[in-house]
Amino acid sequence: MLKALYEYAERMNLTSPPGFAEKTIKAFLCLAEDGSFAGVRIDGVNPFLCPDIGSLANGTDKSNLLVEKFGAVFPEKPTAKSRFFREGLKDLSALEPLAEVCCKAMDNPQCCEEMIAALKQHKILPADRISFLVGSAYLVECDTVKTWWQSYRLQFQRPGKSDDASRCLITGELVSPLATVPKTSGLSVVGGHPSGDALICFDKPAFCSYGLKKSANAPVSEEAFAQVKVALDTLLKDAPILAGMKFVHWYDKPLPKPDEDVIRSVFGTMQEENEEEDDEEESAPEEDSAVILQAKRAADTLVGSVNSGQPAVGLPSRYFILLLSGVKGRVMVRRFTQGSYEELKANLDRWYAELRLVNRGGTDDRKPIKLTARFIALLKREKTNKKIFERLSDEIPSLSVSVVHAIIQGTPFPDAVAVRALQSIRSQMTEDSDGSDTIVPDPICCQWLKVWLIRNKKEVQLMPEYNPNHPNPAYHIGAMVAVYAALQLRAYPDVNVTVVQRFFASAQQAPALVLGRLAKMSTHHLAKLENSAAAKAYAARLAEISTRIGDSIPTVLELHEQSLFALGYYQMSAALNRERREASAKKNESSHSDKEE
Repeated sequence: MLKALYEYAERMNLTSPPGFAEKTIKAFLCLAEDGSFAGVRIDGVNPFLCPDIGSLANGTDKSNLLVEKFGAVFPEKPTAKSRFFREGLKDLSALEPLAEVCCKAMDNPQCCEEMIAALKQHKILPADRISFLVGSAYLVECDTVKTWWQSYRLQFQRPGKSDDASRCLITGELVSPLATVPKTSGLSVVGGHPSGDALICFDKPAFCSYGLKKSANAPVSEEAFAQVKVALDTLLKDAPILAGMKFVHWYDKPLPKPDEDVIRSVFGTMQEENEEEDDEEESAPEEDSAVILQAKRAADTLVGSVNSGQPAVGLPSRYFILLLSGVKGRVMVRRFTQGSYEELKANLDRWYAELRLVNRGGTDDRKPIKLTARFIALLKREKTNKKIFERLSDEIPSLSVSVVHAIIQGTPFPDAVAVRALQSIRSQMTEDSDGSDTIVPDPICCQWLKVWLIRNKKEVQLMPEYNPNHPNPAYHIGAMVAVYAALQLRAYPDVNVTVVQRFFASAQQAPALVLGRLAKMSTHHLAKLENSAAAKAYAARLAEISTRIGDSIPTVLELHEQSLFALGYYQMSAALNRERREASAKKNESSHSDKEE
């Protein structure tokens, strides 16, 4: 992992000098060349390469130089940190005239009062970083700063010993390893510390081995780890959040176009929005769907060029994926995966194919949605708790890691996926209904069940829509219950409690105890329709499904049979909805023609 990040930094020219870090600066104190104060310039957007003293700044006596927090530079009373800042500035002034101007301003009490008042007037907080702007030149960007800091910082490093030399885990060279590594930023939104998190940390005896102490357990040179850090910091900036983790990925070669990033198209982030299914009619694809399909077509072109033997410019050969979160100031690596780009593309194609499922209206396949939305469907249904994204990281962190791995590697899913999907469906099907339409299982949960059945139980005969030739009776029992539900709704549109709410859970787990009662109730529903065309159609549909179930009705359904039951119910409901809409449209068309005549 460290080697892959190191090589990524080299390929992308992200190398950062040791002892430097990119930081944003909230406010610059503007000084004239005579040291007089000229105002405050607000920034906070553009990153600057700044001297960084690392973990030493977490103590009480040292601070970062040239760029530091307002409260550390101008405390109410002088502190060791503020004195350290001024001493460093004075040392630089021997080489840099602009630093001498800053020292002159800092030594002037009246000028300091003006600077503090101006910063407070601009609502600069004590934790906001500040620096100096002399004339039109930023002090931190002066040419002498890099040379000065490389030598000045050596006095704070632990002196090396002859027997300290170790092989660097990254480069393999014999080096004096870092005692503590600089912290990585970008994980604060997934449990990380605001000041950063340590990627390599051995501060507890349990983390050490073979009698080694601290850095000796994982020796890395300062120069090599500087490249690893800048690579990870860069990748974390744009990394999407997936179930409480940062989803970091890169390739061994840059893609010709960002749109061709097939990994991001599948695992990209999802904002807080409602992913509603178009039940009544087909609507235009969403922007996310268009992006996913565009990336998929681009990846098809790239990989297809390899299979055909034709050269493809910029085609990666390997991918790298890191799932990261922060825990108590440390980087937690949830998963590191690497592999062939072609195999990845084939596995993602398989994922798309297995997900195919007709929408609830029966008009077309469901539109693609982000993986985060699919994880949300696996959460326990709660009407009061609205903090969905916090619940993702609390309830299913380990499950989401396993699912991502299964998608990437094309392996079976954990059984917990089916268990959670069925629990969500059962909870949904017992909720109150307004009686306007048949209650249909959550299509996202049904997609989870479909993929799980195909991968784990080899259910190759599952199709996007209802398959009348499926061999398992549990599948058709679910379809029969869907017909019973639609029949009741047709006969008694204003019923208070539907057969779905009363019997769905029981029928899904022990159908032999329930189907007889549902059949008896259906005779009353058919009688209510008074031998109409609809009654004959429902009776014929029930008879047809009965022949597919056969003479023996299972007493108890196992997990995979319960999953088939839910899919059979959903797909039959979609087929009935499509037929109902087609009949309604045909009736309206006929009525319109009669009026014209």
